[in-house]
Amino acid sequence: MLPWLLLSICAPLCEPAELFLHPVLEVSSSHPVEGHSVTLTCKTQVLTHSPHIQLLFCFVKDGKVLGSGCSYSPKLQIRPMWRKDPEPYWCSAKAETHNIKKWSRAVDIHVQRVPVSDVSLETRPPGGWGMEGNTLVLICSVANATGNITYLWYRGTLGSNLETKIQHSLTAEFEILKMKESSAGQYYCAADNGYGPVLSDLVNVTVRVPVSRPVLTFGDSGTQAVLGDLLELRCEAPRGSPPIFYQFYHENVILGNSSAPSGGGSSFNLSLTAERSGNYFCEASNGQGAHRSEVVTLNLTGLSSVPIESGSSRLTSGVTEWLVGCLGPLTMALIFCYWMKRKRGRQSDDPLRSPPRPVLRESSYLNSPDPRQLQSVYENVNVVSGDEIYSLVYHTQQQLEPAAAQYVTTHRTSEVSPEIYSKPRKINTAYMDYEDTM
Repeated sequence: MLPWLLLSICAPLCEPAELFLHPVLEVSSSHPVEGHSVTLTCKTQVLTHSPHIQLLFCFVKDGKVLGSGCSYSPKLQIRPMWRKDPEPYWCSAKAETHNIKKWSRAVDIHVQRVPVSDVSLETRPPGGWGMEGNTLVLICSVANATGNITYLWYRGTLGSNLETKIQHSLTAEFEILKMKESSAGQYYCAADNGYGPVLSDLVNVTVRVPVSRPVLTFGDSGTQAVLGDLLELRCEAPRGSPPIFYQFYHENVILGNSSAPSGGGSSFNLSLTAERSGNYFCEASNGQGAHRSEVVTLNLTGLSSVPIESGSSRLTSGVTEWLVGCLGPLTMALIFCYWMKRKRGRQSDDPLRSPPRPVLRESSYLNSPDPRQLQSVYENVNVVSGDEIYSLVYHTQQQLEPAAAQYVTTHRTSEVSPEIYSKPRKINTAYMDYEDTM
């Protein structure tokens, strides 16, 4: 009985004194924001004033010492903090000289995540313009968010998913390789970090198609045309995004230009002159490079009095040829008949074949004092032989009253013949009547 009593009295006095209290782990913020740093502090109190006591601190998570290991600093900064399930943290304090180590209680840290906000979609090249065959980059960005962010890209309003990526960043990129004309359309993206997806606005993507090699044609006339015609030069590129700009050339000299705002081909009208024959080509461009057509040679034939369209010119020429072909022989026949008729009429009136006799007419001089007055009648000039011409003159006697007629009769035997020929004269045959030479 006595030994037990002595042990119970002397035990507290015989135990060594406590050097420091159990440490307590403190966190700078019990609900830190994801992505921010947190400071851990291991607090304890040394109970002795012995200068030889020095404590060594360790911070532990999941059985692993954090940082670079244990140190004499009671603080440790952890950065950045990411949201996970709450995990316990500990700290320990150890007096190396006395081989005494004490642990704190576990502390759970709840990291707060910032929801995604202000999602936007941009393109590179900017403006949503992409060249066929090139790469277009779709950049999805968020203004504010923490933690792992899931990015999704969609095409069309129905939301056909193109790509999904998970990243610890506020931006993510998706590339459309070797764009085609069918790649054009509307695109959008979405971002989610656990609070639900947030969508961007729609972005229109346009695929620019370079122009292909154009084809030059000469309207309906082909490569044969008539001088004076109005020729239509038409240049058309089979492929190419509008607007398309066309230029027309003749012998490497520009004639003019035109454009096709909605795509397709374009025309240029040209009035054909003698110097317009030769080589032609056209050039097409839409800001993505230019292409030239093959050289086409134009041959000009014939004349056209009025510069109208080639179809009308050929119709007018055909009608004219038909009229000449039909009316020409008929006209010649009418001329021949008219000439024959005139010829016969002249032969019947020839005085050498049937010399005409003048018809006696009453004289307008019945009251003349000389009842024997004669009147001269001159016949037309006629060729008798060679180049000699005679003038034949007749004297006619007026019809008189019976008394006067008797007087005239008694003296008729003494009068000269009423027919008198003039002296022959030569004439220049170059002045003969055209019809007499037929």
